[in-house]
Amino acid sequence: MRCAMIDDRAKGSVAHRASRALGWSMLNTIASRLGTLVIGIVLARVLGPSDFGVFAIATVTMLAVLSFNELGVSLAIVRWPDDPARIAPTVNTISVSTSALLTVLLVICAPSISAALGDVRATPVVQVMALAILINGLVATPAAMLQREFMQKQRAIADQTNAWLGAIVSLALALAGMGPMSLAIGRLAGSIVSAAMLWWWSPAPYRFGWDRVVAKRLVAFGMPLAAASIVVFASGYADQIIVGSQLGAEALGFYVLAFSLASWPVSIFSQPLRAVAPAAFAKLQQDREAMVRNFLRVLRMLTIVAIPACLAISGAATPIIAFLYGPQWLPAADVLVFLAALAALKVWFELIYDYLVVLSRSRSVLVIQLIWFVTAVPAMLAGVALMGAPGAALGQLAAVGVVVLPCYLIVLRRVGVRTFAFIGAVALPTAAGLVLWCGCWLISRIVSPPPLAAVSAGVLAILVIAALASWRRADVRLVRRAMKGGGP
Repeated sequence: MRCAMIDDRAKGSVAHRASRALGWSMLNTIASRLGTLVIGIVLARVLGPSDFGVFAIATVTMLAVLSFNELGVSLAIVRWPDDPARIAPTVNTISVSTSALLTVLLVICAPSISAALGDVRATPVVQVMALAILINGLVATPAAMLQREFMQKQRAIADQTNAWLGAIVSLALALAGMGPMSLAIGRLAGSIVSAAMLWWWSPAPYRFGWDRVVAKRLVAFGMPLAAASIVVFASGYADQIIVGSQLGAEALGFYVLAFSLASWPVSIFSQPLRAVAPAAFAKLQQDREAMVRNFLRVLRMLTIVAIPACLAISGAATPIIAFLYGPQWLPAADVLVFLAALAALKVWFELIYDYLVVLSRSRSVLVIQLIWFVTAVPAMLAGVALMGAPGAALGQLAAVGVVVLPCYLIVLRRVGVRTFAFIGAVALPTAAGLVLWCGCWLISRIVSPPPLAAVSAGVLAILVIAALASWRRADVRLVRRAMKGGGP
């Protein structure tokens, strides 16, 4: 009896900490995305499309390396069943040594990479941002320790310091005439200070060490994750690589700005939920029917909020770009129309990904990512040849809608989620989103000036989302209870 009471208290403690972590994760995500949006607007107006494109080349290059720089071993800290302090020194040695090696290689190869992606002016920017890879390797373990201990409050403070300090430095240097290098230096400055904060708050002391047995287990654990991350990066950023290499830095600047704006609803609504959804699904693995019910509830909630938001941005792309960034950025609106619609599908894919991983279907996810890459690249190349940058976005949207979505539905059916149940969960919110798209498109054509059109589209989107949320209020309570371990 005493053991049962202790176990209940332990479960309650974990549920309480997870609930608090979700709150801080959501606050951090919203603040980060709003901050990034505001900062991006100011810097885009100061720098212009060409300089913004040069920085985008450096960013894509850095993100490519960050997808595998520490070989996936830091995630073992989060999932390790025993005391993670035992493996932390070996994790530090692996992550720092591989990150340092990749940093040196990137500095050396920067001229060739910049030329391949469309503008050799990006070379010094790539070289400066390469240092962020080393910093990432240095803080991989502290960041994982904070995640393991549900210390999202401290992580949120570090992330916000990173974002805002980097923004202030970047803006000051941009106004001083340093061009795209201002963004690189700002990003690096924020990363250094944030890293120091993560080290300070880390629950375990920072030490290097080597245990051959542990290292073998870590590499066996991390390498498949690193390989999967590379595939995910390739499928997610192939469009930017194609646009940069085929059309140059300025076209890439337009594309990346549209990509960032289209990603905003995905980050706001999807990322905080993903911080706790896998754990909530995992608790119900022994009751597959309850697990399916909760998946469909979360899917419905996510669709109610995110799909109308994405489609509203797509429908009102032109006045939104003109209002936020100014007329010099209007070519980005043609890209945003398709990328915002693609973001709506990505909201579903991210939730499905988490669900399948909990069910140990990682191989299926990897296969789908490979299919995504193989089908989307030819479509994007053809689109670029026919339509320029908007063609890349349209090509990817077509490939994802026609090929990737059915693949996910097939895999879901194999794990007990019927296709008709999936369609039933998303049908009404998606239909409402499509009607909303038409309304926002009409507003963009008949309402002027652009600020009034953008605000009108936003108000219409809020009304639609509120109506849908009111329709499914019961789901909100059920999902919250499931997240806290209360079952379906």
